[in-house]
Amino acid sequence: MKNVTITVDDGVLEWARVEAARRGSSVSRMVGEMLAEKMRQEDAYAQAMRSALRFESWGESEGPYLRLSEMR
Repeated sequence: MKNVTITVDDGVLEWARVEAARRGSSVSRMVGEMLAEKMRQEDAYAQAMRSALRFESWGESEGPYLRLSEMR
């Protein structure tokens, strides 16, 4: 693990200290967990985007919409 130094407003730091204490954690661990979660979300979004871009069409339809009878 690496250490980093960040700069935040006093109010943000106070909130982070209270929130970390509420969670039974340290500010450092809480920020690390928040960053890790953000990374997982970004990775999941990127994977979904790659999957969507690989989607191939099912071909042309005869009309703009399916008829209700065709859906049953």
